[in-house]
Amino acid sequence: MGALIAFRIIQGLGGGALQGTVQTLAADLYPLEQRPKIQAKLSTVWATAAVAGPAVGGVLAAYAGWRWIFLVNLPVGAVAMWLLARHLHEPQRDTSGPRPRIDWAGALAVFACGGVLLTALVQGGVAWPWLSWPSTAFFGTGLALVFLVVVIERRAAEPIIPGWVWRRPTIAAVNLALGALGLLMVAPTVFLPTYAQSVLGLAPIAAGFVLSVWTLSWPVSAALSQHVYRRIGFRNTAMLGIGAATLILLAFPFLPYPGSAWQPTLLMLLLGGALGLFQLPLIVGVQSTVGWSERGTATASVLFCRQTGQTIGAALFGAVANGVLASRLGGASDLDSVTRALGTGAAPEATRRAIAEAVHAVYFGAAGAAALAFVALLVLAPRRFPVLDSP
Repeated sequence: MGALIAFRIIQGLGGGALQGTVQTLAADLYPLEQRPKIQAKLSTVWATAAVAGPAVGGVLAAYAGWRWIFLVNLPVGAVAMWLLARHLHEPQRDTSGPRPRIDWAGALAVFACGGVLLTALVQGGVAWPWLSWPSTAFFGTGLALVFLVVVIERRAAEPIIPGWVWRRPTIAAVNLALGALGLLMVAPTVFLPTYAQSVLGLAPIAAGFVLSVWTLSWPVSAALSQHVYRRIGFRNTAMLGIGAATLILLAFPFLPYPGSAWQPTLLMLLLGGALGLFQLPLIVGVQSTVGWSERGTATASVLFCRQTGQTIGAALFGAVANGVLASRLGGASDLDSVTRALGTGAAPEATRRAIAEAVHAVYFGAAGAAALAFVALLVLAPRRFPVLDSP
């Protein structure tokens, strides 16, 4: 496990650089009128990979061994590198000026801060009680590291996330809104497959299909969103999408028990359409409010906040689910141990109901995150984004 965690950190460094660069290139190479089409194509690629990746990984883990879920990425990465070398040509840059300075201190402080706070959220109520000295120590250390991050970033020559991205209301609102998006996405991506298998009794492949349908409606909605925001603006389109997502997430806990598979599938299809209407206008809009020299930083800040929200959501909602299970079943019950028991067929009906209640609590939390995104856009974002003329 230690080796897997270490290599996952290295993979995150590469993946973060790749994701931010691709999103910035899409804005640099195409004017505002063409960006929705390009972003929709990127969303389609993501949706295809999101459906195919888990399916291929499951087959490989079952029939070829778990190591192949890593090895299969080598030829995929080689093809991607070949395409970049062959088709992406950049002009020669002037290297006579001062070289950019990497904010190593800020990066390490952010990493340490996130690691300590996530450990507190994940282990609290599981490895030790919430009201105990380990929880107090971890949360206290995390808050001290937050203060340290602020101090380091204010003094850094080229901080990871400069202060101006938070001083501009448009970018700050989009950052907060997409951070909430990352938070709410944890509910379906992490907890819905468990619900589908444990409560609905579906096989793993069928449970994966219940989740994957949102990757079908998401890119379609994103592609059509340009026709909406050209009429009512970036902010109002995003608010329309996240408002619909709030209602859809709130509907999930009211599904009948145990219910039928088509009910959560329909909700996921609608949720993908709502989030496609929400995310793409914000990314295109915020990229259009900054110049070429600031576009990479603005895009990176948006992606950073979304990923941070997703990371916090996994820890926070995991704690919520474990807390509900412990209160319903007693003792030190947690989702991992309960689902393993279900896999052996040893869990009674009360356990299945407890899992359903735990997932319902997570969806209520996800609806709260969606509502926070709506409020952030309503209060902070201007009615019309200050779009700059395309270069």
